[in-house]
Amino acid sequence: QVQLVESGGGLVQAGGSLRLHCAASGRNIYAVNDMAWYRQAPGKQRVLVALITNRDVTHYADFAKGQFTISREDGKTTIGLEMNSLKPEDTAIYYCYAAVSAWSGGDVREFESWGQGTQVTVSS
Repeated sequence: QVQLVESGGGLVQAGGSLRLHCAASGRNIYAVNDMAWYRQAPGKQRVLVALITNRDVTHYADFAKGQFTISREDGKTTIGLEMNSLKPEDTAIYYCYAAVSAWSGGDVREFESWGQGTQVTVSS
């Protein structure tokens, strides 16, 4: 019911910057609530990078504080992740996450959605 489309990943040299984007869409969306970015490095578990609530309160993983910035880009359905001073250890697939309220069977229900992921590679 809800699709998340990420963009903005790519290859960058250490010390460089990238900005990721994630847009939520769907026919039956009632509200997009919390949205977040996670990342999964090769051989490691997926971990939270940053989250923004529906009231625009932000939370960051310790490793992301001061380096990454999450923000809303277009109303409540699109978020961005500004990544600065990138290091090789930031190399990972970055996934967008959204908690969404949507109409289903005549009621508003809660759903969790994930994007397909976008690769970020930082070369040394």
